[in-house]
Amino acid sequence: MGALHLRGTVLPDGEPRELWIEDGRISFTPVRGAETLVDEGFLLPGLVDAHCHPGLGPRGPVGVAEAAEQAVTDREAGTLLIRDCGLPLDVRPLQARADLPTIIRCGRHLALPKRYVPGFAIELDDPALLPEAVAEQARDGDGWVKLVGDWIDRGEGDLAPLWPDDVLAEAIGIAHGLGARVTAHVFGEAALPGLIAAGIDCLEHGTALNPDQLAELARREVALVPTLVNIENFPGIADQAKKYPVYAAHMRALHAGVGEMVSSAVEAGVRVFAGTDAGGMVAHGRIADEVEALHHAGMSREQALASASWAAREWLGHPGIADGAPADLIVYPADPRADLSVLRHPAHIVLGGAVFA
Repeated sequence: MGALHLRGTVLPDGEPRELWIEDGRISFTPVRGAETLVDEGFLLPGLVDAHCHPGLGPRGPVGVAEAAEQAVTDREAGTLLIRDCGLPLDVRPLQARADLPTIIRCGRHLALPKRYVPGFAIELDDPALLPEAVAEQARDGDGWVKLVGDWIDRGEGDLAPLWPDDVLAEAIGIAHGLGARVTAHVFGEAALPGLIAAGIDCLEHGTALNPDQLAELARREVALVPTLVNIENFPGIADQAKKYPVYAAHMRALHAGVGEMVSSAVEAGVRVFAGTDAGGMVAHGRIADEVEALHHAGMSREQALASASWAAREWLGHPGIADGAPADLIVYPADPRADLSVLRHPAHIVLGGAVFA
């Protein structure tokens, strides 16, 4: 594809400007002979799904071909950067494709036997094996490791932590020593103190976080990805858990309180990012739904947009619209800061300098 020329309002700055795309990268210097793609509109750094699973389907793990189709669905929704957040599939073949979103691999979920979704995780026979497993995933991944922090313990009939506090602290320390960050799936209350004290870098879901813990997350700069479109499944999960009434009631209570939790997180200064948890119970391509859900939970429109674009890119170490940056951006006909539904109707999606309808 030849060089391109774009003119529009660039976000987040909100300033009208011109830019050019050549050899897959953005230039603020005019490129001779560039074809004008757009004369007006709003240019947004490509959307980010910070909790996504290209490789998981409603019936469990899928193959590379289906995972690629899922990634295309995400791209068509404007998601151009994915943090996979745990997969049983090696998605390096997807990373090699220029037509798919950039994928940050988180490696395999780490769990204990019968303490997570069957077939998803590496199941360790002994919690003491966690530090070694974390080291292996840190060396093999793209700077992230995914732990299962809690899950239903059928013996207790409710959510319960998987790992002793001292083991968590050792494992997370090893990951940090290898240059990796650690995130954890966590729904309930009991696992949170140990994860936070151990130095966790991010919490997925975090539905039971209380105000004191949110203040501590803000102080420690721990990120939160609440996956609100997935939390909407909690009542249905509770309905299917009739054998475990305490767990079912717990899940309903967590669902009822998640909006207030997110609002409190924003007020406390916690860094909150958009993630759909696509794969499994959530269809791919729902990033606009997650952004709108975050807005309804208490983020301003601009905060919610940032959580799925420029702020998320900065957090994950990927540039937005900058001179010399990869040309991963979206053109919208109207200002998404004023109306988030605009996210559902991109005029142009540009990935690596290639234009997709």
